[in-house]
Amino acid sequence: MRQIAFFVTLFLITFSLNAQDITLKVWPNGAPNHNGMDEPEEKFEGVRVRNVSEAEMYVYLPEKEKNTGAAVVICPGGGYWIEAMDHEGYQMAEWLQEKGVAGIVLKYRLPYGHHEIPSGDARQAMRIVRSNAEEWGIHPEKIGIAGSSAGGHLASTVGTRFDYGNKESSEPLEKISSRPDFMLLLYPVITFREEFGHMGSRKNLIGEGNNWELVEKYSNELHVSPETPPTFLVLADDDKSVVPRNSVEFYLALKKNNVPAEMHIFAEGGHGFGMNKKTLPVDNWPELFYNWLKAFKVIN
Repeated sequence: MRQIAFFVTLFLITFSLNAQDITLKVWPNGAPNHNGMDEPEEKFEGVRVRNVSEAEMYVYLPEKEKNTGAAVVICPGGGYWIEAMDHEGYQMAEWLQEKGVAGIVLKYRLPYGHHEIPSGDARQAMRIVRSNAEEWGIHPEKIGIAGSSAGGHLASTVGTRFDYGNKESSEPLEKISSRPDFMLLLYPVITFREEFGHMGSRKNLIGEGNNWELVEKYSNELHVSPETPPTFLVLADDDKSVVPRNSVEFYLALKKNNVPAEMHIFAEGGHGFGMNKKTLPVDNWPELFYNWLKAFKVIN
């Protein structure tokens, strides 16, 4: 019986290596802050989650024969009140894995009035990936971040407000840079300015009212610098939920700071297409991104 149990265990491990390889807690010893959510996490409508109070990472590593050494931390969207883990998370990681790129889906804690929580989780996730780079077959300078909709706001927050690590810290992870080496932003929320911002995401992250200090802090087009990572933007012209000006303003800010960028605005596709198969040409965006990684020398 022991021999049978061994082979069953071996089979399950081998099977898991063909899809999701590793699940990690972002804060294994407990987060430094609490997001105020004490209700149980809930899944609904397939693979969507809410009431998220513990951040986790789901790591999809490519086969060694395909491995390019690149990796992407993926932030699903959902307006900062849910997370669409399927077409904006797991499916993207599986596609990257097949292309030889490690996909790491981040289930970040939702804010519930604590605006610093999601970006704190995402920066920590970047550090964790870098700390495991050698073990996971990843080049530490080929680690990007991706995000869709509000996840794109989260990714662009990290891409514009990162740190290079605190070399004086006694904590090994805190010594590691949280800067992404590139960004993939799908129909991202960028600004919290009322003129063209997504007010639902703004309300869920920074609360009701007009706290102009926080509005400015999380209007990411205002925080682009020459150190902002090269960025690939994807959106649809007919997006009525997060209007295209979000991406356009971010692209213009990147160009003002001489940051390499590529933007694709498809005629149709609406909002939230992610990895869902809809209609051409919006379905082409993953291959366009892959070709950009090649052109930018992230992969060969």
